[in-house]
Amino acid sequence: MRIARFAGDDDPRFGVIGDDNGVPTIAVLNGDPLYAGLNLSGQKIPLADVRLLAPVIPRSKVVCVGKNYAKHALEMGGEVPEEPLIFLKPNTSVIGPGEPIFYPEQSENVHFEGELAVVIGRICRDVSVEDAPKVIFGYTVANDVTARDLQVKDGQWARAKGFDTFCPLGPWIETDFDPSNVRVTTELGGELKQDGRTSDMVFTVPDVIAYVSSFMTLLPGDVILTGTPDGVGPMVVGDQVSVSVEGIGTLTNPVVSRND
Repeated sequence: MRIARFAGDDDPRFGVIGDDNGVPTIAVLNGDPLYAGLNLSGQKIPLADVRLLAPVIPRSKVVCVGKNYAKHALEMGGEVPEEPLIFLKPNTSVIGPGEPIFYPEQSENVHFEGELAVVIGRICRDVSVEDAPKVIFGYTVANDVTARDLQVKDGQWARAKGFDTFCPLGPWIETDFDPSNVRVTTELGGELKQDGRTSDMVFTVPDVIAYVSSFMTLLPGDVILTGTPDGVGPMVVGDQVSVSVEGIGTLTNPVVSRND
């Protein structure tokens, strides 16, 4: 099931992506499905008549895993971590499909990082690897945008990863999904830059959830970015970057100057 957050002529709402006699539609839900469940309102809207938003705005945090693909760890000049390397993005960095990534004036080297993202569905702590699937609401596509020069300069990653617009998510949440071996790609201006499979992750999705929940409580709507394959690189103002996860969809965002 694909659950989207969208805007029409009123406040943002949630709905289920479907098909009505060959026309892509969105069946409107009553409330936020993370809290209200899948409560259909009975209203259907043509998908072409709405604007998709980030499918979730984390009320708490975006948790990210660094260097979770061995080839990416090597291209960054480091060793493969012995345990998950965790950092955070603020929820103010989240944007949705089609929204612009603002290129900040403080950086001269902003990179794309296409990733699979996990949306947490319930409050949890100390989750075992075996029980991890029980706390997952669904999966979406993410771009862990990074100011690479600031990452090196600062020696820690809060600023480099945390600018407004540096966490595109979308286009929707897929609830029926096996993350163990799917293709993750990134295209820049139509040119393939990243091409990996989640089977190459150093730490699996259940591994990561068990590790993170061992030291922090996860809340409904929290998002976990699971790491990026090798092939990361710079993007500039005027570029368009598209991240695709097999079985979910494609997330596309333009890059614009923050000062325009």
